[in-house]
Amino acid sequence: MTNAVVGIAIVLIIVAGITTGFVAYFRMLRHRADAQAMAEYREFAARATAEQEELRRELAEMHGRLKEVESLLRSVG
Repeated sequence: MTNAVVGIAIVLIIVAGITTGFVAYFRMLRHRADAQAMAEYREFAARATAEQEELRRELAEMHGRLKEVESLLRSVG
């Protein structure tokens, strides 16, 4: 009877080890995918911020031009 118990225990230990290995592997894959997604998001956010700053500069420039046009129209009229 003890040989059967030892055999079952060994099989259970091996199965538990394999299961733990698979769980760790897939957890690592999920972590790598999350890290890649975060890196892509940071890159997207940096581009969006840069584009927003460029748009703000253009808007400020257009606002200045509009003020100049208003000033010219007031001086004419």
